[in-house]
Amino acid sequence: MIATACPSSPHPLPGPGAGPRLPWAGTTIFTVMSTLAARHGAINLGQGFPDFDCDPGLQQRVAEAMQAGHNQYAPMPGVPALREAIAVKVAALYGRAYDPESEITVTAGATQAIMAAVFALAGPGDEVIVLEPAYDCYLPAIELAGATAVRIPLDAARGYAVDWDRVRAAIGPRTRLLMLNFPHNPTGAVLDAADLQALEALLEGTGVVVLSDEVYEHIVFDGAAHASVSRSPALSARSVVVSSFGKTFHATGWKVGWCCAPAPLTAQLRRVHQFMVFAVSTPVQHGLAAWLGDPTPYRFLPAFYQAKRDRFVDGLSASRFRALPARGTYFVLADYSALSDLPEQAFARWLIEHHGVAAIPVSAFYREPVDRRVVRFCFAKQDSTLDAALARLQAA
Repeated sequence: MIATACPSSPHPLPGPGAGPRLPWAGTTIFTVMSTLAARHGAINLGQGFPDFDCDPGLQQRVAEAMQAGHNQYAPMPGVPALREAIAVKVAALYGRAYDPESEITVTAGATQAIMAAVFALAGPGDEVIVLEPAYDCYLPAIELAGATAVRIPLDAARGYAVDWDRVRAAIGPRTRLLMLNFPHNPTGAVLDAADLQALEALLEGTGVVVLSDEVYEHIVFDGAAHASVSRSPALSARSVVVSSFGKTFHATGWKVGWCCAPAPLTAQLRRVHQFMVFAVSTPVQHGLAAWLGDPTPYRFLPAFYQAKRDRFVDGLSASRFRALPARGTYFVLADYSALSDLPEQAFARWLIEHHGVAAIPVSAFYREPVDRRVVRFCFAKQDSTLDAALARLQAA
């Protein structure tokens, strides 16, 4: 029997009804489905990570940094060489010159960057606009900060496009943040220049700050260019832009990301960041800085992942799944309504248990139940993994 209080202490431990944080949140759907996949020996196309390794050259850069003695605390904002390399990269791609000293911060992955930004910029009495379906860390960050989430659905009938009129209507005197995520997880939707113009117009004259999660910035397909808010002087002046080396260089386990923001916003973010993690892995930062000095090591990513997208979508066409358009990220949504009437979470479990493939129900990305008979597959896998999974899906 587990005791609920320490006999020597007059203060009882928290128990049911004692006000736990995030009472609605359980174990993340990614952990649940990955655990179930492992139990049943299923092919895991659920959780978003590659099953292939990062470049040996990048690994060598990190090993060299360790051997060179870069094994103690890094500076709180990040290793200067890495912040400088990020500044060069962003300026070359999007034309925005961020000061590496006062406007770029290296973080313990994008999730920590998002959490730090929300804690720094929103609090009790503030509202934060979130577009749903939304990555699962957004709403917990807002609630833990004491702010209120204002949820606006993306338009599923138009390929999960943003309804900017609804966003405009949601902005009020308490609106502090607008959270964006494009290329979008889980839908694969992307923004274009017209979206940036619409966003500029609706934010003009407001004090709203944009928190833009752009971790899939280099995974955009069919010849399109990523519409980063950093491209817009008006938007970049009011935005915290987050990205991640894990998604770019197939090294999700290293958990290194970064934030670019004007100096006043960066100063607020760093006040929180320093007490969350203080600093990020020193040798990995040095290794990434050296790797970014090579000729644009991310330039092959669109073609690399587009080939995998096309392979997977072509394979699904021989199944009873219907692939939805995927314009970015390494995810594709698939409608299974021709296969089953089960709700999404039940179907995802059934797919693992009976056909040995793990997917993520899109309903898990909504705070309130939304069930369209759609699941998310991750195609950041070796071709052999995709082919084996497709064989099972075609037999379902």
